[in-house]
Amino acid sequence: MISVATRHRTGSAVYESDAARWAAVAGRDRRADGVFYYSVRTTGVYCRPSCAARLARRENVRFHATCGDAARAGFRPCKRCRPDGQGLGAARAEAVARACRLIEAAEEVPSLDALAEAAGLSRFHFHRVFKTTTGLTPKAFAAAHRARRVREALPQSSTVTEAIYGAGFNSSGRFYAKSEQVLGMTPTRFRSGGSGAAIRFAVGECSLGSILVAATDKGVCAILLGDKPEALVRELEDRFPRATLIGGDEHFEQWVAKVIGFVEAPALGLDLPLDVRGTAFQQRVWQALRKIPAGATVTYSEVAQRIGAPKAVRAVGQACASNAIAVAIPCHRVVRNDGSLSGYRWGVERKRALLEREARS
Repeated sequence: MISVATRHRTGSAVYESDAARWAAVAGRDRRADGVFYYSVRTTGVYCRPSCAARLARRENVRFHATCGDAARAGFRPCKRCRPDGQGLGAARAEAVARACRLIEAAEEVPSLDALAEAAGLSRFHFHRVFKTTTGLTPKAFAAAHRARRVREALPQSSTVTEAIYGAGFNSSGRFYAKSEQVLGMTPTRFRSGGSGAAIRFAVGECSLGSILVAATDKGVCAILLGDKPEALVRELEDRFPRATLIGGDEHFEQWVAKVIGFVEAPALGLDLPLDVRGTAFQQRVWQALRKIPAGATVTYSEVAQRIGAPKAVRAVGQACASNAIAVAIPCHRVVRNDGSLSGYRWGVERKRALLEREARS
């Protein structure tokens, strides 16, 4: 056996002996990745300790301090766990990121086969990995991206048709069939800044201060927190400058009561339809946020990893800051890498209070 001369530690785990290293391999201990590597005499390959390949017989296994040691001993890197490069998770994230860039750069939506080929995966495997990583299917991601392009192009284009085709829709009829879903209103109304769109709203009070809930006929489009009701109403007016704001009726007041109830007692849950509008990237971030369970927190880096854009940590932070639907899209559950609380659109103290309540629940 080749013993690893240097004493390696990762967290609280210690891999000083071959017995400890073998236990890590048998348990596929990810904490040991990068601390040492193991090779299998019968296959001629070397792997990370966490490799998901079938467990080899103990007598065929040797341990190495580095990839270079394993290579000099005559072993080649495993194609499954890629010990000499990115891990499988990182490699998949990069493949998904490449596909996202391809979708965003294409004039027309690439086929699933073309995206899978660019990612170096089979059609079925790519579809599953893409959805697991981003929370969206490739088709849904492409639709969100085209919707963003339409929203950006409509105010600048001379005609609605020009904006539709410029965004990658190959049929105006197909777009009009989905325009309410994409824009929340007709294209013509959207071009005029939402003129004529009806938004119901109501302001209530909770232990965090004033709270405003607003909704279109599609669902809740804003949940705002603040100190003064008048400021929240002005914020809503600024967000929808040409929409018609209507005070909520008795039925709508029940929605407000549900939101306040959720703020005060997170264990109650919140099941209301949402009218979420944002760029393709923001949609991916917000979708990931909604999967964070109450009482848990994740870092901005972890969110970036989950959506297949590990280097877009700053953009994730900007997407969190752009969220206008407090608590229902729980951007308050995202923290810094050291666990400390960073800026929150509605104040760090409110963020702390929400997290403490969820932790108690």
